[in-house]
Amino acid sequence: MPQVPARQRILDTAFRLFYSRGLRAVGVDLIIAESGVAKATFYKHFPSKEVLVLAYLDRVDDIWTGQLRAAAEAAGPDPADQLVGLFDALGTACRREGYRGCAFINAAAEAEPGTPVHERTVAHKLAVRSWVRDLAAGAGAADPDGLARTLTLLLDGGLASGALEASPDAATCAQESARVLVSAAVTG
Repeated sequence: MPQVPARQRILDTAFRLFYSRGLRAVGVDLIIAESGVAKATFYKHFPSKEVLVLAYLDRVDDIWTGQLRAAAEAAGPDPADQLVGLFDALGTACRREGYRGCAFINAAAEAEPGTPVHERTVAHKLAVRSWVRDLAAGAGAADPDGLARTLTLLLDGGLASGALEASPDAATCAQESARVLVSAAVTG
């Protein structure tokens, strides 16, 4: 079996630990120990913990955005159906073992406003909202910006509620609410 490159081992370890324990609770020494790399190797790939946290958030962004887009596309070619279908990704996330909510909301709660980590969380949320806005416009919503804002708030609320309740029921409720909102926005 081929050896996993050191950078990948570090990032895999950070991904697991940051998500399960939080950004502040996980130190560089723990990541080094659990990834099995030397301290010099760690700092060669990640000059600071902040650089590692940003790489972690980039990976989460790739995964979550991919899951949202795949769920939307699976709902069919109609943008209105995609706006409701993207909530299937929420249902899948809430059912995952070890689910702790949205990694970006969790990171934002730990990061000081104005820091690169906080800015990265905001950039992710704005990118998701922009994509949802494009779907809303494609669906013919009278107010695509307003619908996108409402649906992304609903999505974030579902992510948080799913973690608090340890149940996928929030996702079902969020999706049904999205269906009503989209229907009203597109036909209203």
